[in-house]
Amino acid sequence: MKISTQYLSDYEYKASTENGHNVSIDMRPEGKTRQSPMELVLSALSGCIAVEIALMIQKRKKKLVDLNIEANGDRKESDPKGFTNIELHFILTSPDATLEELEKISSLALEKYCSVADSLKAPITKKCSVVR
Repeated sequence: MKISTQYLSDYEYKASTENGHNVSIDMRPEGKTRQSPMELVLSALSGCIAVEIALMIQKRKKKLVDLNIEANGDRKESDPKGFTNIELHFILTSPDATLEELEKISSLALEKYCSVADSLKAPITKKCSVVR
């Protein structure tokens, strides 16, 4: 998997996949029109878990009417301002799924199947190049 991130302005960037799918990134302190990188991290985490929950609910032959995940992240005050805590609130609308099922499925999704959650623990290496 490869992502290319392009400078548009000091506070705006475009990230593109090899297949041409784009995400706009906005780091402006005020007047944002897109998500920041840290907001995208929470969005990616929520989206990854949502897919897994939806598939598991349906695999259990339960009806999924709606699924919302509210993600709240607490960040450090000093740089780098990474997350110190992430809280996820799963809101499932279903006529036949139980709270116990949702608790079990959401734990499985988060701890076993969500590659974004697992990736938040991954080591990061780097290399640098300068073009003249």
